[in-house]
Amino acid sequence: MFKKLVVAFTILALAVIAGTVPPKSATFKVTLGIPAVVQGANLAAGEYKLVVTDNKVTFTKDGQSQEVAAKIETDNQKHPENQIRYDTIGGRNLIKEIYLGGSKTRLIFSN
Repeated sequence: MFKKLVVAFTILALAVIAGTVPPKSATFKVTLGIPAVVQGANLAAGEYKLVVTDNKVTFTKDGQSQEVAAKIETDNQKHPENQIRYDTIGGRNLIKEIYLGGSKTRLIFSN
């Protein structure tokens, strides 16, 4: 009986741990409606492929890539669509946050 209990607890613990481990990387598509800057990297308006890993985000468009540091957070509910929050300072559109549609992921950038 004790062995069955230990085995059941081990399986439950592994299932909980497996459910909390984030994927090594995730890929998203985001469209910038206006030219923007993220951590000094100038990004033209257009569609970008975003690869999110650990604490980095790679923006790729037309074969050109920019990798920047980001804080990656998981929100309580899925975002219905991509949303980008900008701050405009000195005529430059600085990306502060990106909410990734279809996921609970929020990217936070310090500029």
